[in-house]
Amino acid sequence: MRVIALEHARRRERAYLRLVEPHRAELRAHCRRMLGSQDAAEDAVQEAMVRAWRALPRFAGRGSIRSWLYRIATNVSLDAMRSRGRWATPVDPRLGDELVDPPTDEREWREALQLTLAAATDALPPTQLAVLILRAVSGFSAAETARILGMTVPAVNSALQRARANLRAARDSSSGDEIAA
Repeated sequence: MRVIALEHARRRERAYLRLVEPHRAELRAHCRRMLGSQDAAEDAVQEAMVRAWRALPRFAGRGSIRSWLYRIATNVSLDAMRSRGRWATPVDPRLGDELVDPPTDEREWREALQLTLAAATDALPPTQLAVLILRAVSGFSAAETARILGMTVPAVNSALQRARANLRAARDSSSGDEIAA
């Protein structure tokens, strides 16, 4: 009887790994963007994987496995951000110009965003940062982002607009500081 139970557990674990492993690197990058640190991202992904394992029997399949895992990883990252306060790494807000005035080509926009995302971590509250990353970097639609964050589509769109306004204000205040100095 124990052998049968052990074999069942092994099959379940292999099936789980086939579902989540293709997303691990992408989730790690997402958590790194959210948390600003590779070490914190590793911890967050590990915690997200544990939560996903525990929640797998409740996965209803209404969305994709990818968006479900992003929801878990985003919540883990938001919890970590709230528990430790602001980020440890100071960031120069001048680096975020592309976030405020994005290029028109989508590929250029994503590349510019990825290169300057560090500027957003100090300038934005956690939810605005999550919306910005999910929409602009990870490519989720407003509806998918709303499902991941447990928000409405208008709330996601509003958070994205507030994030851009906050980045613009951070950039402008940084420019003013330089002139005064």
